[in-house]
Amino acid sequence: MKIILNNSSMTPIYEQLVDQIKAMIVGDQLKEDDILPSVRTLSKDLKISALTVKKAYDTLEAEGFTVTVHGKGTYVAGNNKELMIEERRKEVEADLEMAIQKGRRSGMSDQEILQLIDLIMEG
Repeated sequence: MKIILNNSSMTPIYEQLVDQIKAMIVGDQLKEDDILPSVRTLSKDLKISALTVKKAYDTLEAEGFTVTVHGKGTYVAGNNKELMIEERRKEVEADLEMAIQKGRRSGMSDQEILQLIDLIMEG
């Protein structure tokens, strides 16, 4: 599992872990029933606290991406297609929101932004 952490990022380390593991699941790099590295192994490999990895794994489980079996490990949960579609939709929404904000900061009107989106969609 290839994870790159940015210690100078404003995003907390555990959120970076969650985001990257989610991306691997959504992108089918990690598939249903694949086992994730143990908390200790991943914390050692990434040179971060085991508590940070545990928090990330707990978040992934709470969001339905993984299942933890006590004494066995953490596994990728069964593919919930609606969950995956919603996750992708949220990513697109966030990207569009950032683009709209950037357009507004640049002095573009909402109508100009919509025209630009239409133009891009046609292309």
